[in-house]
Amino acid sequence: MADGGALGRPAAEGTSAEPGTIRGPGRVLVALYGVFALAAGARAAVQLSTQFDEAPLAYLLSAVAAVVYVIATVGLARGGRGGRRTAVVACSIELAGVLVVGTLSLLDPAAFPDATVWSGYGQGYGYVPLLLPVLGLLWLRQRSRVADAPAETGGTDHTG
Repeated sequence: MADGGALGRPAAEGTSAEPGTIRGPGRVLVALYGVFALAAGARAAVQLSTQFDEAPLAYLLSAVAAVVYVIATVGLARGGRGGRRTAVVACSIELAGVLVVGTLSLLDPAAFPDATVWSGYGQGYGYVPLLLPVLGLLWLRQRSRVADAPAETGGTDHTG
């Protein structure tokens, strides 16, 4: 059977390459995304509940960043084709957000009276928000090639 397994897990034929999505650098990426999801989410929750009127755009953008980090974490940790696709979308949105918000925060600082996770390209977080999606996309690209390698050699019919 070529479709996914129970509970949305990848089908058995893809399992030999799948553990690599959360090993080595993948495990570090999952951990970093998890930390950033917690940090951005906690920061946004406090700011939205206590200071919303001071900088609503900045605080809402931090909340959006937290949601993107959660989605990327789940996609990276899940692995498989669906997890990789989810993580690619999340990392791409994150990279676009960092670039757009980073540029706008430098061009029009008055629009961002308080910093977001993505302000100044993630300057307040040591530029990790700029580096993280790039590393994530590179890792996912490499993992996708590894997972697709058996298909390129004609070994796709492993149904059981």
